[in-house]
Amino acid sequence: MKVYYFSEFPYHEYPDEEGDKYPSLRLTFPNSYFDPNLANGLFQRYFDECQYVDELGYDGIMVNEHHNTPSCMNTSCNLTAAVLARVTKQAKILLLGNILPIHENPVRLAEEIAMIDVISGGRVISGMVRGTGVETVSTNSNPMYNRERFEECHDLLIKTWTTPGPFRWEGKHYNFRVVNPWMVPVQKPHPPVWVPGTASPETAQWAAHHGYTYVAFLTPLDLTLELFNIYRETAAEEGYEPTPNNFGYLLCCYVAETQEKADEEAKHFIWRMGPTGRGPREYMNPVGYRTAAGANVAARRNRRPLIQQSFEELKENYHIVCGTPDTVLEKLTYLHDTLGMEHLIMYGQESKMSHEATMANIGLFGKEVLPVIKDW
Repeated sequence: MKVYYFSEFPYHEYPDEEGDKYPSLRLTFPNSYFDPNLANGLFQRYFDECQYVDELGYDGIMVNEHHNTPSCMNTSCNLTAAVLARVTKQAKILLLGNILPIHENPVRLAEEIAMIDVISGGRVISGMVRGTGVETVSTNSNPMYNRERFEECHDLLIKTWTTPGPFRWEGKHYNFRVVNPWMVPVQKPHPPVWVPGTASPETAQWAAHHGYTYVAFLTPLDLTLELFNIYRETAAEEGYEPTPNNFGYLLCCYVAETQEKADEEAKHFIWRMGPTGRGPREYMNPVGYRTAAGANVAARRNRRPLIQQSFEELKENYHIVCGTPDTVLEKLTYLHDTLGMEHLIMYGQESKMSHEATMANIGLFGKEVLPVIKDW
């Protein structure tokens, strides 16, 4: 099994009681609470942590992107990835990812990803995402066109990487008289493409149609299995049998010498499960963003929202896996055998977890857990 370290590069440098005054920490939480000088220090430590991940031999480092929220300082996953491309040596750089529907210039996006692939020597995995409702609202995009724009942007990216220019593109949402970027990726025909999902069956089907790796993000195990089975059924219709390489799973993880220490630090993940995810429906799921089928699956997932689950429930449901190396290995063995996936996204830092605690987690996982699961 391959392991990719992940942090959202959070900014939790304000009193929680200030955040409680607003309907959501996303979109309308005032940016007057942001101190760029504090953020500079945070970026330095987060990049140091990623370098340690690379030194320990993790398979990759995942970076994502969100907007208008303290939960994620990466306003462009490509900028973060460009830094990592220079300061790391061997880890894959997993962009999971670029929010395709909010981009007005897919050709520029194709150039940026290609440039990171060139700087890194061909280490990019290009994840493509639809984004949250917040990204749709904050960029003044029409949620009705979210999936349409996602798919057309994807098609243009792939053609830009694989078709010698110049050529012309005339679509519904994008039109270019000349597509002929000088910068093209090292990897041929193009960098691997991954797609994350949380509820939408259409996303699992779309990923299977293209043979891309599908990664479930903090989904309950029963729903994860359902989405993976939707992928497998679609793959069968396409005439191929998926392998474990087609599946990944993201969970929060903390490893310590004792269960008590692991629990103490893992409680920082609760900020991600609750405060940063609350908000009005029109922020998170604007009208038209989801299909009826997607809304139905999401409703089943939300019967017991993460924000309503206790710390012990989050552990029981495998949203948080924490403990000694032996305990974590036992839980990861169960997940690997149950889900049949090859890729694990190890969400290893969140909220106000200190640099020292984060480095300890990265180190103990990398030295005691990683060597074992690499052989699975």
